[in-house]
Amino acid sequence: MTPTLSHLSALLRDTAAAEILPRLQGTEAHHKSDGSLVTQSDLAVQARLTETLARDFPGVPLLGEEMSETEQQRILADNGRGVWVLDPVDGTSNFVSGFPGFAISLALVEDGRVTLGAVLDPVRDECFTAARGVGAFLDGEPIHTQARSAQLKDCLAMIDMKRLPPEVLPALFRPGGFGSQRNLGAVALDWCWLAQGRVQLYLHGGQRLWDYAAGRLIAEEAGAAALHYSTWGAQPSQALGLESRRAIAAANPHLLDVWLDFLRPLWDGASD
Repeated sequence: MTPTLSHLSALLRDTAAAEILPRLQGTEAHHKSDGSLVTQSDLAVQARLTETLARDFPGVPLLGEEMSETEQQRILADNGRGVWVLDPVDGTSNFVSGFPGFAISLALVEDGRVTLGAVLDPVRDECFTAARGVGAFLDGEPIHTQARSAQLKDCLAMIDMKRLPPEVLPALFRPGGFGSQRNLGAVALDWCWLAQGRVQLYLHGGQRLWDYAAGRLIAEEAGAAALHYSTWGAQPSQALGLESRRAIAAANPHLLDVWLDFLRPLWDGASD
C-alpha cells in the first residue's frame, strides 16, 4: 500500500478518538529525564501508530519521541526504505493543563527528505496535510500562506519565548518589528497556523525532528519560506537530524528576508 494523505488523516483521527479525546478531562503526567512531560496518551498513541503503520506499510520503521535516543539514532541511520517520524502528543504541557493547543504529528522521511506530513488538532478537528511537490491542505482543501504586506508591523508573529536566550529579548521587542506576538506551545501547530495564514512570522529557539518534520513541510508547501539553524548565526542546516534546531520562517521568501534583517542583531547577543 502506498501512503495517501487521506489515509494518514483517517489514521490520526481514529487514533485521537481512541487515545487522546477520552483523556481530555484529566490525565496523569510524569517528568522524563530531559524535564519534559509524558502521559499515558503519548505512550498509547505511539504504540497504536507503531502497530498500525507496521501493518499498513510493512518494512518502514517508526521513530517516535517516546523512545530512547539510541533507538532513534539507529532507526534514522538505517532508513533505506524510509522512516515514519512521530510526535504522539505535541504540546503535552498544554494537554495536561487542559489548554486546547496540542496535536499528533506524523511525517514520512525518504532519502533524507520529508515527503509526506500530517498534523491533527483533535480539539478543533483540523487535519493539516502535505505531500512534497503537491501542496498543503486543511481537511482536504488547499491552503496557502497569507501576508497583507511586506512590512513587519502588519504581521502577526508566532514566537516561543521559553527557548530564546533571555539576553536577546530586548532587541526582539525594539521598534520596527512585528505588529503583535502569539505562542501556542505546540511546534507542529505553529507551522500549520503559518501555513493557513493565521500568522505571518515565526521564531522558535529549539525544536526536535518529531516536532517540525510534518509541520515544516506543510508550511513550505503552502508557500512559506523557512530556515533551521544548529546555532544562532550559523549557516542554515537542511540535513535532518536529532539535535535541537532553531527555526525562523515567514509567509513568503521576501517577508523572510525582511524578518531575517530584523533578527540579525539578536544573533550577535545570543549566548549560543
